[in-house]
Amino acid sequence: QVHLVESGGGLVQAGGSLRLSCTASGIIFSNNGMAWYRQAPGKQREWVAILTIGGNTAFADSVKGRFTISSDNAKDTVYLQMNSLKPEDTAVYFCQTTRYGQNYWGQGTQVTVSS
Repeated sequence: QVHLVESGGGLVQAGGSLRLSCTASGIIFSNNGMAWYRQAPGKQREWVAILTIGGNTAFADSVKGRFTISSDNAKDTVYLQMNSLKPEDTAVYFCQTTRYGQNYWGQGTQVTVSS
């Protein structure tokens, strides 16, 4: 019932920017906080950013000052704006939400940053 679909990944040069989108269905979008995670090959999935129901945001130290998170409730979409990208940002990026104690994940979108 709950589906999250990410898009916007791709190949970009170091220093460039990308905007990822995550569109949700099966939930009342405005009643849910949303988060972004990423997973690089051979590494644990790590938390990147969160947007709470109340509109508060927080970011991992590794992306602080470079990434922003926002949403368009009318479109049931959350965005991750990624600026000043570094090769170490290369990963599959996932959006996530929690509903009734269950975690839901999108399929992921690949971000590759070349040097």
